[in-house]
Amino acid sequence: MRRAAWFFHPISIFAFSTLALVLSLFLYIYWYVEVSTGLEAMVRKLNLEPDQVLAPQTWVVVLVLSMLVGIILMGIFTIFVYNQKTLQLFRLQHNFINNFTHELKTPVTSLKLFLETFLKYDLGRDEQEKYIHYMLSDVGRLSDNINRILNLARLESKSYQGDFRITDLVQSIEDLLRIHAPLFEGCDIRMHPPAGGDWRHPVDRQLFDMLVMNLLTNAVKYNKSDRPRIDIRFQSDRRNLRLFFEDNGIGIGKGEARKIFRRFYQAGRPGRSLAKGSGLGLNLVQSIARLHKGRVEAESREGAAGSVFTLILPKRKM
Repeated sequence: MRRAAWFFHPISIFAFSTLALVLSLFLYIYWYVEVSTGLEAMVRKLNLEPDQVLAPQTWVVVLVLSMLVGIILMGIFTIFVYNQKTLQLFRLQHNFINNFTHELKTPVTSLKLFLETFLKYDLGRDEQEKYIHYMLSDVGRLSDNINRILNLARLESKSYQGDFRITDLVQSIEDLLRIHAPLFEGCDIRMHPPAGGDWRHPVDRQLFDMLVMNLLTNAVKYNKSDRPRIDIRFQSDRRNLRLFFEDNGIGIGKGEARKIFRRFYQAGRPGRSLAKGSGLGLNLVQSIARLHKGRVEAESREGAAGSVFTLILPKRKM
């Protein structure tokens, strides 16, 4: 049964259908030419007027028929590609549901365990504070996952315009690192401020902070070194402002630099991601960048471990 299953695969069916259609067109043209040749020979033999027997648009008919068959082939190919993309999206959604369910279930189970501990045992103040911190951490994980979905839905809403204000991007990132310093304890995050230039840009501060935080937390999450390191650099040219986030993590696989920004996509083999997550973080990052008329690009670092994420924003008109 499995040996015959390949015959019913969509790619096999598409290939056979296309081959059959092309072969039928070839046979029809061959038959048409043979018939026309036979009629021409008969006309010469009987000394008849060719226009009375043969249509002068013989090859026009063949050409039109070929064009129609071409259109049919394009239609079949379009349906095939659409079907394959739909199937891929279904698989990504399936993986997302499995992983996201795990992301929700784990902190909920942990919270339940801590609450049951509070009910069963008379804990001292120190132990209570320890468990409360654990519970707050789990609540934070739940809140982050829910906010990712809500923020992504908000960004995709055509009615959302954003609250854009002129902001110093360098100062904004420095403030963000100072406020969230406890989250990156044990990490080596280095700011390399630009030598000069105007780094003020209209941004939605809440969304911009979200974009930067996603890039920073990803750099830490996808990192196997003893001390994760992130270098934040700035570069300005005539048209764009570029912010580089360089890390010493696991890097990006060949051919995945664009895929990682797709919704639900997670790097790794099918069904197995390289790290736990919802597959929404980088898609949210790209959506925020596009709302700011920019984009985010990703690549592996040349000659070193890790990856580089580049936020490209168009310079504002003075």
